[in-house]
Amino acid sequence: MWLPMIGMTALPHLGGLYGGFITRKQVKTWYPTLKKPSWRPPNAAFPVVWTCLYTSMGYGSYLIWKELGGFTQDALVPLGLYGTQLALNWAWTPIFFGAHKLKLALMEIVLLTGTVGATMASWYPISSTATLLLAPYLAWLCLEDISAVQPF
Repeated sequence: MWLPMIGMTALPHLGGLYGGFITRKQVKTWYPTLKKPSWRPPNAAFPVVWTCLYTSMGYGSYLIWKELGGFTQDALVPLGLYGTQLALNWAWTPIFFGAHKLKLALMEIVLLTGTVGATMASWYPISSTATLLLAPYLAWLCLEDISAVQPF
């Protein structure tokens, strides 16, 4: 059972690393030109926060997978919602940093936040621990939603 746990915990990091890699120049050149709220965390906090969030969501998905006996019919909705939010998460970085589509990125992150909420609702009857592992992620996304409005 170690391999699924490690794989599912590592999976969210792959998209995060890839997104960071393909947009790394924009983060240094374009992003500093944007208007940001004064209460926004410092840039150095983001890699630490996202490492914790990706690890928590990945391990939470493993707990759901394990509790439901793998990729079964019962796992379709909870893991399907998880996969959807993960795809939305991975898509945000190229939309925002790569394409500089601020309005689209705002709509996308609001959709992502709602999808994480739906994922949590579907996980709660299965594992309260897995659900709680997503709570900091939802809180961070709410902060990002508010901060994404600032450039307008």
